[in-house]
Parts: sequence; C-alpha cells; structure tokens
Amino acid sequence: MHSCLNKNLVLFTSIFLKQTTFLRAKDVRYQGDMLNSTGSKLTFFKFGDPNKVVELVEEEPASPKKDEVLVKLVMAPVNPADMNLIQGVYPVKPPLPATPGNEGVGIVEKVGADVKNLAAGDRVVPNAEALGTWRTHGVFKANELFKVRDDIDFVELAGITSNPATAYRMLKDFVNLKPGDTVVQNGANSAAGQNIIQLCKIWGVNTINIVRYRPEIESLKKYLTDLGATYVLSTNEVRTFELKNHPKPILGLNCVGGKIASEVLHFLDHGGTFVTYGGMSRDPVIVPTSALIFRNIKFQGFWMTRWYRENRGNEEHKKMLDDLMEYMKDKKLKAPQYQTVPLKDYRIALMNTLSKQGFIGLKYFLDMRK
Repeated sequence: MHSCLNKNLVLFTSIFLKQTTFLRAKDVRYQGDMLNSTGSKLTFFKFGDPNKVVELVEEEPASPKKDEVLVKLVMAPVNPADMNLIQGVYPVKPPLPATPGNEGVGIVEKVGADVKNLAAGDRVVPNAEALGTWRTHGVFKANELFKVRDDIDFVELAGITSNPATAYRMLKDFVNLKPGDTVVQNGANSAAGQNIIQLCKIWGVNTINIVRYRPEIESLKKYLTDLGATYVLSTNEVRTFELKNHPKPILGLNCVGGKIASEVLHFLDHGGTFVTYGGMSRDPVIVPTSALIFRNIKFQGFWMTRWYRENRGNEEHKKMLDDLMEYMKDKKLKAPQYQTVPLKDYRIALMNTLSKQGFIGLKYFLDMRK
C-alpha cells in the first residue's frame, strides 16, 4: 500500500510541476532591474506552508566587500528543520524576506581585499546558522564560511555540518563509548540515524536500531545492516527481541518521541543515558518513575545549533570536521540515499520532505549545477 502511495506522490509531483512551470515565471518577484541577472535564489516573504510561501527569485550577484567572499553554491540539502524554519515554528527565525538553507557546499569565486584565509577555487561550507544556501550565488562574510577538502564528493560535503556532526557529537559528548559498547536508537533510517550506524561501525560500537514497520522492511533491514548496523528491529519486534551476545546499551538516542521513545528506554542498561534530539512523532517523551528511581537513567536533550553557538570555530569544532572529512574520503561515511533536483524544481524537494508518510526514505538536495 505504501509503495502505491509513493508512486502516486511521484506522479502527482510530476503533474504539479508541469502545470506550475509557467506560473512560476510570472510569480517571480524582481528586485529592481533583473533583465541581465545571472543568479537565482529561493525566498519566502512570510512564514507559512513551504509549498505556498517559497518563491524562486532572480538576482544579480553582488561584488564582495573587503571582508566578504562571493560563493557559487553547488549543492544544498533540504531538511525537516528547514521546513520548520519556513513555517515559523523553529527556534531560529531569520528576518524576512529570507532565503532558507542551513547547509550546503560551494566554491569561492571572488574574495574581498582583506580576506586572507580563503581564495578563489576553495570549497566552503557554512560556519554560521541560517546562512541561506538555497541559491546559486551568495556573498558572505569570510568568517561565516569554513574551508573544506576538495577530494570528497559534493553530496557528502553539503550535509557535513548537520546530520554527520549531530551523530558525532551525540556519540562523543554524553557517554565515554569504548569498542564493544552498545548504543540503541530509534529513527535509525533517518539521515542522522544512518550516520550514527556508520560512526559506531568505525569506532567498534554495537548498535540496536529501531525502525517503524513497513511492507519493505526486509530490504530496509539489509540496507542498514550493510551500513554496519548490528541489529535492526521493526517496532513489531522490539518487545520479543532478546539481546544475548552484546552488553546492554549505555546510550539511547531518540528522535521520534512518544511510544517509540519508550522502546529505546526499554533496552537501556542501569545508569544509562537517554538523549532526545528530535520529536518527529510530535508526541511527548513520557518518563516512567521507575526509570528515574530504580534504574537511575539520565535524561538529556541535544540541539546541534546550541553546540555550534558554544563551540563554533574552536579546536573541537575543527577536529570534528577533520575527522568526518577523513571518514568521507575513505568511503567509511557516506550520505543517506538521496535524490538531487535542480533549483527550479524545488517544489519536488519541498513536497517530499513535508510528506507525512515518512517512508519515502530519500534525502533531497538542491543541485545548483542543473
């Protein structure tokens, strides 16, 4: 049934795009005389439904000031957090009008006179929140960018500051994990979940990975196992599974909330740590009294944006990105299954990222080269 729904969604998307292509050309809001424009960006002028408020706007790239650089954006992910920002329900609210996009990768085209740490041809990723990467060109302060390696695929670099970084920090900052330890997580097929699996494999840590049941559950299990998952359990199997060959988890990671959060808690060892970093179900995390009193479970929350605010640019930040890039270069850490779409076809990415089915299993990237 879900397979049929997905096919219908793709068909609807294709028809919708064909019907609205001529409308978008008329709906573009021009900023002055744009007849000779060479760039474009996505913009929203008010908070609301991303499918209704996001528009494609043409613009002429500006010349960088002395402390700025002009960047040609190559690729930018579309995340649920981006949808929340556009809706106006995310803790970060940029001044309007705004261009969405917290992540991405680009190539420096021109530098200002006082810029010493970057040069034309360098690859860069954002070093500031809500930078606005859903665009073909952008002028940014030099200190708002972080230089990255040029021997890694663009798709990996485009998402490095979010999901891989989130996985890295949660595995490093709450529990002193050692080879042979065990971690349990829900939402294991999410982008962050897939990074958690791969990092744990690199570091010799076992993982119990919980995913929602679906008709194609066996193919999903194989995919996650091939990534390095020790165990993959559907929500139908959690309560009947017995962990025999590995120690009980000392770290639990929750991005769903509600009942599925309780399944993570079910596995945790006494004195374990339960970290919530998302709430995809929009249901609360309910903590049993026994978990606090008798099992001494510690409950904490994590927000990558807060970590960046406290650590941006320091040695730990640089080490994290260096480690992640090394894993990516060695093909030990790869992007989740994804699809790229041209900037002009952005509605495909928005529609599928907003899908309430949750089973599409693809991460969408805006590819500014198309």
